Amino acid sequence: MSVSTDAGRGIRHMAGIATTAKDLSLRLNWLVERVCVALLVILVLDVWLGVLVRYAIPLPLTFTEELARYLMIWMALLAVSSSIAHREHIGVEFIFGRLPARARRWLAVAFDVIAFAFFFALFFYGIGFAAQGFSRLTMIYAIPKGYPFMGVPLAAAMACIQLALIGIHDFFAERAPESTGATVAIPGDE
Repeated sequence: MSVSTDAGRGIRHMAGIATTAKDLSLRLNWLVERVCVALLVILVLDVWLGVLVRYAIPLPLTFTEELARYLMIWMALLAVSSSIAHREHIGVEFIFGRLPARARRWLAVAFDVIAFAFFFALFFYGIGFAAQGFSRLTMIYAIPKGYPFMGVPLAAAMACIQLALIGIHDFFAERAPESTGATVAIPGDE
């Protein structure tokens, strides 16, 4: 067995790790996107109902405003992990695209690590925030605020998982990312 054969196997193994991480990221994102769409549909129906009962059908329904607030927050927070999966979050393309491939790879991994640290801190402190919310009740529903507040640590955990998967992909991919928005492509676009 030659050294070049072992090197080729090692490169294929690393590319396999990158592909597996990308596939897991996209599968997880598929679920998150469906949850976000479901939340959006419920949000739109809730807002329409709120407009109807306020201006067209005089019914004393007061829950629509509070429900819309919580649905929007959960949807927006969960959508963060989707933007991470598609690399559609904020990045500095002007500088990143002009760097050599090796520097782009390490910079992408560094961005992933920094973002992971931020979202892990958000997850850690979000758990305490949500736990404190269980001692207070919502105004309309009279349910513990901890349930709506659980969106913060849940979304942060999803972001951490996506960042870990994207970081693995960035590190083990055969080619360095061309831009911060092109690290993980949608299947069929490659």
